[in-house]
Amino acid sequence: MRSPVTSVANRQALSLLLVEDDRADAVLVEELIAEAVDDIRVVWAQSIAHAERELSTTRPDCVLLDLNLPDASGMDALDRIAKHDVTVPIVVLTGLNDEYFGASAVAAGAQDYLVKGRVEPEMLRRAVLYAIERKRVELIAADLHTSQLRARENALLERGLLPSPLLLDNPGVEIVARYRPSRVDALLCGDFYDVVQTPDRVVHVLNGDVAGHGPDEAALGAALRIAWRALTFAGVRGTELMRQLERMLRAERTDTGIFATVLSLEIPADGPRITAIRAGHPGMLRHHGAAVEWIEPPAGPALGLRADDWPVCELELPVGQGLLLLTDGLFEGYCGPGNARLGEDGLLELARAHADLAGPEFVDALIDGAEKLAQPRGGLTDDIAVVRVERTAT
Repeated sequence: MRSPVTSVANRQALSLLLVEDDRADAVLVEELIAEAVDDIRVVWAQSIAHAERELSTTRPDCVLLDLNLPDASGMDALDRIAKHDVTVPIVVLTGLNDEYFGASAVAAGAQDYLVKGRVEPEMLRRAVLYAIERKRVELIAADLHTSQLRARENALLERGLLPSPLLLDNPGVEIVARYRPSRVDALLCGDFYDVVQTPDRVVHVLNGDVAGHGPDEAALGAALRIAWRALTFAGVRGTELMRQLERMLRAERTDTGIFATVLSLEIPADGPRITAIRAGHPGMLRHHGAAVEWIEPPAGPALGLRADDWPVCELELPVGQGLLLLTDGLFEGYCGPGNARLGEDGLLELARAHADLAGPEFVDALIDGAEKLAQPRGGLTDDIAVVRVERTAT
């Protein structure tokens, strides 16, 4: 669709396409137009075919259309003009005995109708200008409605792609997750997370980040998360899991330079030992009692860099302790005036200031604190995905 007509108030001149087979009537209308409207250009077309040729090369501000033409009449004439360019306002011209067809034409999409023999200059001027404005408002309303429908559809799709932790009864863990895209009005971003529990009661936790902030990165992040969940339930673990995610990323990315970082945990139901595998991702915060520490398991390269080896390491997570997995958007924001950024050390200091809070409050205080520090420079501008997992007694 061509862009909607602009406001009459912003115009310097008007162009009018007059579709009328009777030259005498056409001359009469041209004289009325010249008397009623300053600075207007009128193009006369003797038939619908002639009018269609004119519309193929230029877009008039308004069409004055006679409904009785040699190659089309009535609604057929209106339909042919309207289908040729749906953005052009149309004012229908009818004979004294065809006023009914004028009203029908308005019902079918014309902006107004005029009866030949009863048209005065001021009436013609008002009809043309009002038709242009009404069409403009109609097109704006249609575009707005389409945008609202598209936004609702996108929101539903994005909500469907956001994960819900899939845990068994009495899973042995407590999960706190927070998710915030940097794009305005977006629900989904390139950062992603997931939590599932397999039938052997092992809890699997994922935190990842696709480089970039647009819809392509959001779609790739969703694809990686879904692939991780499917592979995990299929029994794929450790280094092989990273290899398969790497294959998925290379197949789905829109540019060869796009990569993703990932951190994945496996938390068995018995004993404090857990395993972690890290592909270029930031470390974690261990939160226990009133203490917080930053830990970084050994890491391999980010996904997408054609690596083939990611070390698997063991950590301890006793009952009552929590691990907070995060994307770098949480600590790469500015931390006040100047160009200083919060960084991992600043995040750790901020976390220790809120270490006495329980899981959900601790996570919220961490994000709110980072946002407050970055506020003088416009707040946090990167995507954020945070997951805190705490082992509990079963």
